[in-house]
Amino acid sequence: MKHIVLIVLLCFSGAALAEGGILQGNCSACHNIKGPAVQALKAAFEKKGPDLFYAGNKYRQEWLVSWLQKPSRIRPAGMYYGGHIKAGAKGDEIDTSTLTDHVALSKADATLVAAELMKMKPHDDLIAKEKIESGTIAKQMGEMAFTKFLGCMACHLIEPEYGGLSGPEIYTAAKRLQPQYMASFIRSPQAWEPKSMMPNKNLSEVNIQKMIHYLETLSKEATHAN
Repeated sequence: MKHIVLIVLLCFSGAALAEGGILQGNCSACHNIKGPAVQALKAAFEKKGPDLFYAGNKYRQEWLVSWLQKPSRIRPAGMYYGGHIKAGAKGDEIDTSTLTDHVALSKADATLVAAELMKMKPHDDLIAKEKIESGTIAKQMGEMAFTKFLGCMACHLIEPEYGGLSGPEIYTAAKRLQPQYMASFIRSPQAWEPKSMMPNKNLSEVNIQKMIHYLETLSKEATHAN
């Protein structure tokens, strides 16, 4: 086991990064970095990590640099929760023994990887359609829409240990994701991932804007809490 860990660390060396080897080699073992998005449900269930071939359309570069140095689990139950649950006293529980931690990079390596990921922008067409309006929303109103009217909390955490566990946490979404991407994904998840488990709620433009403002509010609170 020690030899395997050593090999992994060596593969994440600056030399490997400089040659682009990490994206084509190590990252591609868990992430789709070339595209297109999978079209078959079986393949979607077998994904080990999120697609990265449109990372430049999706993520904030500064967040990537920070997260790659100190990775933390964004999806409590893994990429597909069905492969990481077990029966518990009160029903299904997350089987943490089946989850693996992401490799941490040095600041220099994280900066290089993030820069390469930000070049991947095949969906500029989807991003160009979005215009984010300035504004705010009361947290209570946003939470009411998110949790009761739309039922999103069934899958997402809106704060640590509060909400669903099958999807990614959303209280850090605005720190991780570009606002235009969030709006586009809410508008049509399947435009980005044909087999996405995220339902299309067919929100109006006004309500999409409200959701973006709500996510931004949650992320600001999460930042202050840290």
